[in-house]
Amino acid sequence: MPTTLSPVVIRFGRLGDTILLQPLLRKLHLRYGQPCRLLALGDWPAVLYSNQSEVEGCIPLRSQYGPMWLRPQRWRAVLSLRQLREAPFYVCEPELRARAKVRPMLALAGVPPEHCAFIEELPLRSDEHWVDWLLRFGDTTPTAFRGRSVPLLRPPAASPDLQVSVAERTDRDAWLRVQGMSGRPLVLLQPANKRTMRWNGVRQADDDDKSWPAERWAALARAIGYRLPQAQILLCGAPAEAAYLDTLLAVLDTASLRIDAAVLPLGRMKALLEIAHSMVSVDTGPAHLAAAVGCPLVVLMGARSPQLWKPRSASGSAVSLLGGLPAVRRVDEIDVTQVITAWRELPARPGPLPATLTTARRERRPLPAQSAG
Repeated sequence: MPTTLSPVVIRFGRLGDTILLQPLLRKLHLRYGQPCRLLALGDWPAVLYSNQSEVEGCIPLRSQYGPMWLRPQRWRAVLSLRQLREAPFYVCEPELRARAKVRPMLALAGVPPEHCAFIEELPLRSDEHWVDWLLRFGDTTPTAFRGRSVPLLRPPAASPDLQVSVAERTDRDAWLRVQGMSGRPLVLLQPANKRTMRWNGVRQADDDDKSWPAERWAALARAIGYRLPQAQILLCGAPAEAAYLDTLLAVLDTASLRIDAAVLPLGRMKALLEIAHSMVSVDTGPAHLAAAVGCPLVVLMGARSPQLWKPRSASGSAVSLLGGLPAVRRVDEIDVTQVITAWRELPARPGPLPATLTTARRERRPLPAQSAG
């Protein structure tokens, strides 16, 4: 097939949304015989897909907001799309405000309407998981390409499956040595989510349905340390959440626990989750990342539907979900004993852990960023 059939996928979502795209990207790669180009927000797409054969490159975009003339990166994205305008385009934006940003960009790029498919035209079914909706969307074909894609003999896996690169493993192993954590079982705790921080500090707990009290994180850490005394416990978060992690750390018994806070670059977190014993997380992007690399996981969910958003693991690693609609509307309704029990009952991750300092898989070619001008 000609290289112009390399599909273009557009999604203006956060980390978890970008992870959940992976089964769709894999499906489109199989259907069209060429890896996808991905237009997505943030720095994480290039990191997530750095070692994935289904993605050829990422078109970076930091923000979808503001006038076009004040956002040079949006103009560069438009020029990149213009170079790809003969390809099939899959727009995975269900929200009206995001769609209103995508359509003008496509028009400026000269992408013909018959080259585009929009997920808004495929209604979400009752109790359908987001990944299943995306995979149904992957069965659609823009008008101009009907009859030009490869029929699939069997459907691809309906769970994200992300691979860790050699560079990420090397960075992880070096970091663990420097921190004095090599050889210890790792348990990662992810207390923050996208709503935790505001411009002026930590959001009030009553304004964040995913906030779990600090004393419960402390009780959970003590229980983990008692059950797994050799473990290294890591409170994880993004750079903007560093002060919040330090606040939590001050509540914890650091004298008797091997516990620390770590602001982790995404690639390092991905590599740590690849070898970690387990993770306990509120419902946020790193929880989806843990499942996608096979880390046993407990997820605390607030006012969201588990049927729609539960993390999925392609490797079969355990995902234990607590809370969520309709029974629970706030994470702080989940008792600490429920979380401790769920963590203790996690089965071991399937298969052997990848060897440290060696390559468990052959690294694929690096992922270039697409830009113009």
